[in-house]
Amino acid sequence: MTATPIQQDAINAAVWNACDTFRGTVDPSIYKDYVLTMLFLKYISDVWQDHYDRYKKEHGNHPELIEELLKNERFVLPRSANFYALHEARHQPGNGERIDKALHAIEEANLSKLRDVFQDISFNSTKLGDEAQKNDILRHLLEDFAKPELNLRESRVGNLDVIGNAYEFLIKNFASTSGKKAGEFYTPPEVSQLMALLMEPQKGDDICDPTCGSGSLLMKCGQLIRANAGSRQYALYGQEAIGSTWALAKMNMFLHAEDNHRIEWGDTLRNPKLLDSQGNLKHFDIVVANPPFSLEKWGFEAASDDPHKRFRRGVPPRTKADYAFILHMVETMKPGTGRMAVVVPHGVLFRGAAEGKIRQKLIEENLLDVVIGLPEKLFYGTGIPAAVLVLRKKKADDKVLFIDASRAYQDGKNQNLLRASDLDTVVATVRARQNVAKYAHLATIAEIAENDFNLNIPRYVDTFEEAETIDLMAVREERLRLKAELAGLEEKMAGYLKELGYE
Repeated sequence: MTATPIQQDAINAAVWNACDTFRGTVDPSIYKDYVLTMLFLKYISDVWQDHYDRYKKEHGNHPELIEELLKNERFVLPRSANFYALHEARHQPGNGERIDKALHAIEEANLSKLRDVFQDISFNSTKLGDEAQKNDILRHLLEDFAKPELNLRESRVGNLDVIGNAYEFLIKNFASTSGKKAGEFYTPPEVSQLMALLMEPQKGDDICDPTCGSGSLLMKCGQLIRANAGSRQYALYGQEAIGSTWALAKMNMFLHAEDNHRIEWGDTLRNPKLLDSQGNLKHFDIVVANPPFSLEKWGFEAASDDPHKRFRRGVPPRTKADYAFILHMVETMKPGTGRMAVVVPHGVLFRGAAEGKIRQKLIEENLLDVVIGLPEKLFYGTGIPAAVLVLRKKKADDKVLFIDASRAYQDGKNQNLLRASDLDTVVATVRARQNVAKYAHLATIAEIAENDFNLNIPRYVDTFEEAETIDLMAVREERLRLKAELAGLEEKMAGYLKELGYE
């Protein structure tokens, strides 16, 4: 059979259409996990079948050899657990139970890569309705993914980018259409790209996101290294508190061929899991994150006794975890090369009390490098403007660069967008590290101290535009002219009416 060349838009449309099976019946924040998991299952099944067919063609008379070769595949796939077996049995009762068993069998056969990845998702859940409705929904889902446009064999797709891009497309669409709760797991791609560019990731770097969500921000850093150095010599590390989102990140990594990763499941503040062999916090060249804004109940009670001494500069407030995440990231930067970028709400720049004291210490230790104000409505689930803080273990000087990038964006219906030119301007300004009128200001520590260590951007970047002077005499003359013109028109109209007998 001749393979049909695949187009990214076609595969994106096909996976998005597969969501129709759930729409109106199940909330998007729930069905996203089913659709993304099915995409992963279909991908590993298609790749396995592709390789099996090739081995059979090459070694047809040696089935034992073929079986041995299949054991060395990137993923081992038990025959009864592949997508085709599930599709074959789709008209029988028990689709949910069969899919769950298949996922567990795949996990068992690939424990080093997929341990616990499917434990937080159940296709046999009552979330999909009663037994009859659930069976019907899952039959439709299996049929959607069996369509020719979702043939994901390597011999057709060519490389992993198309599958990974489709997965990212789904995640982005779920984030943008599913409201606040569903949008928390995803950083808009332009913001991820900006943070990756600011970090300038290099070949050999260890890169970490302690609140990694779907893993997209981490992968932007990896993509940049591959684009600039043509190398996969780097390692990605992450931790995610929500089990289903952690599983999503793991699948996302594999679909992008980012096999050199370590993504842990757990609460970074209460139970950091990325530790070295001595049980201490592991250090990274790059730390990036878009943590939940002003998280309440973050573990304040135990913070003063933190075994890793992350809060030695002060314990953040009980109801706002912003500085808890920042301090965790600071403690995980490598000495010398360590650098970090974090998205924060603007309150982080000026709130007082414990946060003010922590902020002052970070500045006095010469860790804070750049403060960038972003436009409003960039993030999914919130319209508030945010800022990006860049901190470095080893800075070029003892100053802080402030950039007001809040007015450079493209208007969107629900969501504003950063254009490539907006990103270029920010990155060029950071690299030049000079004042730019109404856009950037390089402040000394003394200047910041004069402002009581308040980092509110308008204190440093003056964006005030002089109002145009109004010439009152000219306005008066124009008014008189218009008044005279109106009087003339009134007189003409009266004449016409008189001629028509309306007097």
